Amino acid sequence: MLKTPLLHPEILKALGGAGHGSRILIADGNYPFNTEAPAAATRVFLNVRRGLVSVSDMLAVLVATIPIESALLMEPADGQTVPLHETFRRLLPAEATVATRRRMEFYTEAKSPATTLVIATGEERRFANVLLTIGVVREDESKPA
Repeated sequence: MLKTPLLHPEILKALGGAGHGSRILIADGNYPFNTEAPAAATRVFLNVRRGLVSVSDMLAVLVATIPIESALLMEPADGQTVPLHETFRRLLPAEATVATRRRMEFYTEAKSPATTLVIATGEERRFANVLLTIGVVREDESKPA
């Protein structure tokens, strides 16, 4: 049994093969997974049913598992604020930079070859997509307890 909060074997395998600068897309249930992500990315479908698993749940687990350098959030074309984005900002590490992109620009970013893992959730709220960039593990964080 692992001690990390993340237990999903496919996600752990994909993260084990990723490194600094690799990207992880956590996407809502409306995201076009097959056309707006790189073909080579590992795809994990956690959309058990509508509303389960949420993007916030998955983000919280990843924050506890990997170093996060930055996050990119999808914003509506009209530039309106997405209340859920505040939840994402609270969950992300304080040192992570957070930016937003409109839908089509977000898709372009997500299709980058750097996106190595795509996680499909059952999130029903719109514009609940997060593109994370993996950071580095600092020397003091990597020493065994």
